[in-house]
This record gives sequence, C-alpha cells and structure tokens, in this order.
Amino acid sequence: MIVVTTEAAPTPPGKGVRVARALSALGHDVALTGFAPAPAEPIARVTDAVVGSPAEAVTEWARLLAVYRGLLARGAEAVALCGGLPPGVPVGGYAELIREARAAGVYVVLDAYGPALRRGLGARPDLVVQDAAGLAGLTGFNEPVRAARDAWQRGARAVAASLGPGGAGMLVLTEEGGWRAAPPPGHGPDARAGAADRALAGLLSGAAAGLPWPERLARAVALAEAPGPDPAAGDHDPAAYGELLPRVEVVPLATS
Repeated sequence: MIVVTTEAAPTPPGKGVRVARALSALGHDVALTGFAPAPAEPIARVTDAVVGSPAEAVTEWARLLAVYRGLLARGAEAVALCGGLPPGVPVGGYAELIREARAAGVYVVLDAYGPALRRGLGARPDLVVQDAAGLAGLTGFNEPVRAARDAWQRGARAVAASLGPGGAGMLVLTEEGGWRAAPPPGHGPDARAGAADRALAGLLSGAAAGLPWPERLARAVALAEAPGPDPAAGDHDPAAYGELLPRVEVVPLATS
C-alpha cells in the first residue's frame, strides 16, 4: 500500500498518518510518502518514504514524483491520496498521481478537497471518499445520494460518503450499484476521533483483498466504530472490530 499525505506536522497524526496506521494494524505493508515530516514514533509495518515538509513542496515536487513512481514499480496493491495540496504544488498534482497509478494498474483512492479534488476527479480515480459536507461543497447538492451521483458522473469510478458524525454510517455509489451501511444499534451517535480515516483504510483494505462492495463497506464502518488505545492516531481494537463487523447492516441503495 502507498499512502501519500500533505500534513504539516506528524503530531498529532494527520489524515495520511491515521490511514497508514489503520492499514498497518490490518496487516498491510504500507509506504507513507508526501510533504510531511516522518512520524515522531515509528509505525509498525510502515516504510518511511516521506520526502519533505509542506514548506519544501514547490522544490520537492519532482522528487516526490520520483519516489512515488519507484513505489509503484515495486508492486503496490493500492494508493491513497490524502489531504489538500500545499501552496505552490500544481493544482493538478493529484490528477498526475492518479494517472501514474492507473498507468501502473494500481487501484487509487482520492480523499482531498478544493481545486485538487475537482481536478483529480477528471483523472478518473477508482474511488473518491468524502463526508456528506464535502460532497455538498463539491457538487452543490445536499442530498448525499444525489451528490454522490454527480461526483461519479464527473469522473470517479466509485464515490463513498460518510453520513454520520465521525464517518460511521456510509454509502457508496459504483458502476455495479449502490449500497448504504450503518453501524449496529448503540453505535455511531458520537464523532469518534479519526473514524473517517479508519473507514477509508477499511475501504482500501477491502479493495486490495478483492472483496465485493458490501463487504468493503462493512469493513469500513466496523473500523470507524471500533475503539482502540489511540483512535485519534488511527488505532483500533481488533477484538472490538471483529465483534462489530458481522453486525454492520449493509443494504442496497435506491439510486434512481
């Protein structure tokens, strides 16, 4: 797995670091790269490939591309592109990274915002992940299914949107159909720190495993809800995750 991040500091962990930690906890080997200092503490199973800080982004873009291409060439299963782009980086930077991944036959997920998200959609990522508010800002539609359909029509091969606080409930719209997932009763009313990023990791892990979409959604929602020693850093309790997973309800989505 490759996680590209644009965080300004490693502590507290930002989006990319949380996604990398969650993937690592699921047993994936992860390379973390992008414009961020290396994590203050080592992340188990994560290869440190961070190339620089956001302040160096303008001059380091070519180096990041070289590192990224090298990671793709080593046989990555999937890529997650996380966060906004630092000032000075080409607004089409994520679009370029998406095209590189697709040319290499690597599954690529985009979780960004603003112009970087809009340009990235045109490069046809395999999956775009947003919360309902992010989709509304992108498309102008407040209704999540309509907003997801609009984002899908703009180029994303699939669109996933977290629906509740913390990213617990989630829907996905794909070429194969749409589904909505909800945590079991008694879960999901609070905004668990880092939940949306653990959900993204669940979707990416499920894609790498070749799971059908309903199973990917169940994995994402169970990870979002599973407590852990430091959930804000992307951690989860494997026992709690295992208990929650079969209880996540996934139903077909009416998309017409």
